[in-house]
Amino acid sequence: MSVNFDRIPCTVVTGFLGAGKTTLIRNLIEKLDGKRLAIIVNEFGDVGIDGEVLKGCGIETCPEDNIIELANGCICCTVADDFVPAIDQILSREPRVDHILIETSGLALPKPLVQAFQWPDVKARVTVDGVIAVVDGLALAEGRVADDHEALEAQRQADGSIDHDDPVEEVFEDQVACADMIVLTKTDLLDSVGLAAARDRVSAHLPRAVKIVNAANGAIDPVVLIGLGLAVEDDIENRKTHHDDELDHDHDDFDSFVVDLPAISDADGLAARISATAEAENVLRIKGFVEVADKPMRLQVQAVGSRVNHYFDRAWAPGETRQSRLVVIGEKGIDREAIERMLAA
Repeated sequence: MSVNFDRIPCTVVTGFLGAGKTTLIRNLIEKLDGKRLAIIVNEFGDVGIDGEVLKGCGIETCPEDNIIELANGCICCTVADDFVPAIDQILSREPRVDHILIETSGLALPKPLVQAFQWPDVKARVTVDGVIAVVDGLALAEGRVADDHEALEAQRQADGSIDHDDPVEEVFEDQVACADMIVLTKTDLLDSVGLAAARDRVSAHLPRAVKIVNAANGAIDPVVLIGLGLAVEDDIENRKTHHDDELDHDHDDFDSFVVDLPAISDADGLAARISATAEAENVLRIKGFVEVADKPMRLQVQAVGSRVNHYFDRAWAPGETRQSRLVVIGEKGIDREAIERMLAA
């Protein structure tokens, strides 16, 4: 397989909700010294939280103008409308970009996206260097593909026939089926038994030989993931997924919405409410930024299932509106009113 090195290489980073894609990309751009980068961030939800996290990195070789957010639509479903214009925008940048990183939404299937790189206008200018699937090691060690909710796992375990019909399982399997490398995250939270269980769970879903690398807090040497030179678009038809015979797919199994909150006084109290809400209401993911009264810093909140991390990420800018907004993502039918009451309590 020959690669045209005049084309700009692109790395696609896929993975389920909360697996650690944004953290991995943040670490990559900090360590890719000297490479001028552009990033496409695809959100599933109404607020570009992940894009804001990356824009706050302050790295000279990846300026804010080179970070493009595609919100309110899964990139694999809106390739023609969103992806190609984003690529055109990136390729018009001066000085020329050396490498493109694409962070798909947690619900995206990478195969339709990679297939778009076969389009003549795209293929002449960009090539897929590699597809990286980020998977949640802690959830896998506990027998799940993501840290979601107990009801889903109970249903899956009760009837083995629904294993491949489960929408969450199918998303996971399609993501790893397209991967050239698997990044197993949260390994710092696992002992040797848990780590072996997580790796075995991923391996069971891999249709071909794919390397699995461990990462704690997204820290990994870029040389492992960047510069693979695989021209994946030329091989994508050999990567079989659940959706190969479908002309289209949707995400009707999931809901997302934004909850606006007043300024809070107790960050730990909010974290406790988020954890309880996720446990009670089948919430997969909660993420956003929050104003803490009398604090000059913005509080970033990231929750995967009932696990919640929160920290002050930067100072509020002069004149910036200090909004408290959380994106909530869950399976279809989650109770929005109940969730809003619990979070605002």
